[in-house]
Amino acid sequence: MCRLKIKEIIVVEGKDDVSAVKKAVDAQVIMTNGYSLDKKSQDLIKKASTIGNIIILTDSDYAGETIRKRVEKIAGKQNCKHAFIPREQSTKDGDIGVENARPESIIEALTKARCVRSDKTDTFSIYDMMQNKLQGGENSSLKRDYIGKFLGIGYSNAKQFLYRLNNFEITREEFELALQKYEEEDKNAN
Repeated sequence: MCRLKIKEIIVVEGKDDVSAVKKAVDAQVIMTNGYSLDKKSQDLIKKASTIGNIIILTDSDYAGETIRKRVEKIAGKQNCKHAFIPREQSTKDGDIGVENARPESIIEALTKARCVRSDKTDTFSIYDMMQNKLQGGENSSLKRDYIGKFLGIGYSNAKQFLYRLNNFEITREEFELALQKYEEEDKNAN
């Protein structure tokens, strides 16, 4: 069975929420780390909102509603869609949270938020990662860090980096420019 692929980037509270959403759909997910909403998360949310809408999917409690409002303020109201999972579908042993919802409940909430299903083909592949030594090469991690900062998609492991290249709609030209800048800076450092 093919999972539903969502074009928008989904914003959730914690890592267990990320896991639950990724079990349900194929989508880029940003984690706020609860109330903390560190600068890295804020920057990713801002970047995502410049590309298209984001979907905010937080817990159905007071804290979740507070985080939802903060994310909306960061991204801009016009760039946000809101997905809600009813408490009775996201509660387990008295704990309310997206991480407790069944995949069907998550899909239903995203569908009701009018998510955009994506049928686009990816611009970048694992081949690009290997060819440009962004995966499996010496200093791949440092290179991803530099290029991620340059492109505004942040640092991540190779799999997540590839996903971000495609889902943040980075163009081939932007990617090539970032590689070129890295090579220039690397030469100047040596």
